[in-house]
Amino acid sequence: MSTLFEPLTLRDLTVRNRLWLAPMCQYAVDREDGVPTDWHLVHLGARAQGGFGLILTEATAVTPEGRISPQDTGLWNDAQTDAWRRTVDFVHGQDAAIGVQLAHAGRKGSTFRGFDGEPQGSVPSAAGGWTTVGPSSVPFTGYAAPTALTEEQIGDLVVAFAAAARRADAAGFDVVEIHAAHGYLLHEFLSPLSNRRTDGYGGDFDGRTRLLLEVVDAVRADWPAGKPLFVRISATDWVERGWDADQSVRLAARLTARGVDLVDTSTGGNVVAPIPVAPGYQVPFARRIRTEAGIRTGAVGLILEPQQAEKILADGDADAVLLARAALREPSWPQRAAAELGLSWREAPYPPAYTRGRWDDVPAL
Repeated sequence: MSTLFEPLTLRDLTVRNRLWLAPMCQYAVDREDGVPTDWHLVHLGARAQGGFGLILTEATAVTPEGRISPQDTGLWNDAQTDAWRRTVDFVHGQDAAIGVQLAHAGRKGSTFRGFDGEPQGSVPSAAGGWTTVGPSSVPFTGYAAPTALTEEQIGDLVVAFAAAARRADAAGFDVVEIHAAHGYLLHEFLSPLSNRRTDGYGGDFDGRTRLLLEVVDAVRADWPAGKPLFVRISATDWVERGWDADQSVRLAARLTARGVDLVDTSTGGNVVAPIPVAPGYQVPFARRIRTEAGIRTGAVGLILEPQQAEKILADGDADAVLLARAALREPSWPQRAAAELGLSWREAPYPPAYTRGRWDDVPAL
């Protein structure tokens, strides 16, 4: 058995393998009401059929104004909760687990989805956009300036995250992941590049991490004790005097003490930065957080080949590997990986109806 295909138990949940689907925005809610559609069922369901152990949804907004684009999914009302159950039930039927990534886009909200041939930048109110919010009135490059949140509004957002977690439980999700990465609201509070506040939610490390920790506490209190809680962070802004790896380790230690089970470790997104993109370029951050903060981590970012993914786990860099673009290209990537790593087809994550197409039965040409 390869390490990649060993089960992983987190609280009361046992995930069948350590090869997981990373959250990826689909911008497919054409009704603009936050209700997931058949697209989400097929997109997420196909990867469950393809053998991924844990399926994570796209960034799912906790308020209407928390969406990145008008076409994002949400989890702020009953219609959304009910619609998510269909996808959750299908994924469970494929022996996979499913988690929802709860998010607020902050100053990077109200944007066009940016598909080929479509507009870029902020959506004006006349076209269905809204006024964005952030820790300070500092815009992201090319976007409209946000309105700085009041302390009362910050409190309301903490409540919204907790309410969304309760809805996630009602929909049957196994995992909640709090999105504090990629320049969205919670990351904006963490980084001094976007957080210029002088009250208790800004300034030093304690102030800038306060909102995320309050969200974690509120979600953990309302999320069942037997279900895992993840936090996704950007471990560095890749810019001097920004959020960095040292602060990420300090934060991860505090998350551990508050009942977070895994840090999903990405980087960047808060400011335009020279990111040294290469295969596995973010893995060292996952390893450092895992080693120094004593918490499980997920590694993500240009993980392309089965041997590469296996080595990440075997070397102790992370506890799970998350695929994004590779999974878009190949929904059944785990099944090919199992064959390349020497597992028999009976040990691989095939649905019964797909075993006739197993990788170890490909005829020679």
